[in-house]
Amino acid sequence: MTGHEPLRLGTRGSTLARRQSELVAAALRSAGHEVDLVTIVTEGDVRPPDTAWGEGAFVGALERALRDGTVDLAVHSAKDVPIGAGPGEGHRLVIAAFTAREDPRDALVTRDGSGLETLPGGATVGTDSPRRAAFLAAARPDLRIVPLHGNVDTRLRRLDAGEVDALVLAVAGLVRLGHGDRARCALDPAVLPPAPAQGALAVQCRAGDGRLRDALAAVDHPPTRRCVEAEREVLDRTGGGCRAPLGALGTVQGGRMELLAGAVVPRSAPVVVRRSDDAGRSMELARSLAQELLAAGFRGDVA
Repeated sequence: MTGHEPLRLGTRGSTLARRQSELVAAALRSAGHEVDLVTIVTEGDVRPPDTAWGEGAFVGALERALRDGTVDLAVHSAKDVPIGAGPGEGHRLVIAAFTAREDPRDALVTRDGSGLETLPGGATVGTDSPRRAAFLAAARPDLRIVPLHGNVDTRLRRLDAGEVDALVLAVAGLVRLGHGDRARCALDPAVLPPAPAQGALAVQCRAGDGRLRDALAAVDHPPTRRCVEAEREVLDRTGGGCRAPLGALGTVQGGRMELLAGAVVPRSAPVVVRRSDDAGRSMELARSLAQELLAAGFRGDVA
């Protein structure tokens, strides 16, 4: 970050990614910074349309662009950022800001507004998420879960064309794309725990760029950071990845954090645990809940 040159913000080219990046850009512009969006093609963007995404599919190319200086900062859906440190101090990246979170829940989306309880037996539900599929199958074993890939707009078109009877999509994505009216049936996190960090945006930059880190500190939202870091700690401590049937959701009210974590355990009903503690002890709380899930039989490498 030098002089008055515009900040180069790396973003994926999808409509949702650009909407999310524009939210961050608008916040930085309000703080007096010039920002230019730079589109980066990621592995997830060039996959065949009916294949499942893998760990870091939407993140790796943006991180490479940060390391080689093509961009100054990058915006990710926080749930897509893999757990673990980057290589080498000289090329280390940090998440310098988590902006204020959108609704983190999942929603059941149908053509007629049916909820999970009123969806007819045998109805087809499209999702490409093992987490969503596993928790839905546990809640409604009479439903037929079918793989359905593509971006949000593509999946909505396939729903409206009658390929499936319902979808499960993140409320945050629907709202950011202007489809908030289709998120009427938000699902109880105790029934379908959201992916860790779902609904949050992570703003990443090079660790050594002190001036940019200072600028990004102004758009960091401390309650969102506390919750997202605790949720990611649950994921880390259980050995889970972004395809694991595990969810976590933290909320902060006053000086306390409530943390819910849930996992689908082989040959057993899902395990959902929820406790609260002082917000300053959120990481200890996360480790405790992760230990409960492991003790109940969850294995992070089993999707």
